[in-house]
Amino acid sequence: MQRSEPAAGSIYDLGYRRYEGPRLGRRHAFAALYWHSLRSAFGMGRRASSKVIPIGLAVLTLIPAVIQLGIAAIAANVVEVYTAWNYYGFIQVTLSLFCAAVAPELVGRDQRTHTLSLYFSRSLLRSDYALAKLAAFTTAFLLLTVGPQTVLFVGNAFAGNDTMEYIRDNWRDIPRVLVTATAISSLFASLGLAIAAQTPRRAYSTGAIVFAFSVMWVVGQVVVQATDETYGRFALLLSPLHVIRGTVLWVFDVSPERGSTLALADFDLAVYGLACAAAIGVGVLVLLRRYERISA
Repeated sequence: MQRSEPAAGSIYDLGYRRYEGPRLGRRHAFAALYWHSLRSAFGMGRRASSKVIPIGLAVLTLIPAVIQLGIAAIAANVVEVYTAWNYYGFIQVTLSLFCAAVAPELVGRDQRTHTLSLYFSRSLLRSDYALAKLAAFTTAFLLLTVGPQTVLFVGNAFAGNDTMEYIRDNWRDIPRVLVTATAISSLFASLGLAIAAQTPRRAYSTGAIVFAFSVMWVVGQVVVQATDETYGRFALLLSPLHVIRGTVLWVFDVSPERGSTLALADFDLAVYGLACAAAIGVGVLVLLRRYERISA
């Protein structure tokens, strides 16, 4: 019986070489993920249709500022429809929609495409991934909150008869705007990502975010107005938008309007500030916990 010839094989040199450059490490990986996530929040680097909703909502946050500048140009020092402390009330629905549209993309896409294992196989820790996403989303919200307020302040300053007088009279609003914008941005980002990270399905996470912000706002309104103020008022502390409103009034030292839901609840406004801090803390902890346990 003839012995079969061994199978012949060939070795090809494909030119692969060992990487001998600098190892940038964990800090660079965090920064790269942060920048990539921030660009993704506005659809950058993706097809044109992905930019329509986030950029369109960003433009909507500027509309009240533009309207106020138009009023100031026509009737300077006569009427001030949009002020620093009430501006967020006019854009809170827009901010909620931005959160519901963007948060599922920031954390859900990597789960759907099963790319988390690629991130976690390198120097990036699971907590680094979560915190980089959170920092990027918070920055995106800061652009939507500080940006319009900057346009409003600068525009009003130059629209008046005496720019320096306007600045002297209103400069105290600048740190207040920064504090409230940071609180609002952190609250939306932490709660939005904490909810969206629970499922890779975009429809579910979007619906849950809409419920948390918009539906709970309506529920808070109804409960406070339909029940006694002793216990029913605590429903407002479960409504992120009411917590935001109360926090803004507290920072700007403005009393709620008579007959408003916040006035009926009759909480000390500092309570909303504490509730805001607590909500941010819970959101961050839930987000970190999710990525500690998620299968990559």
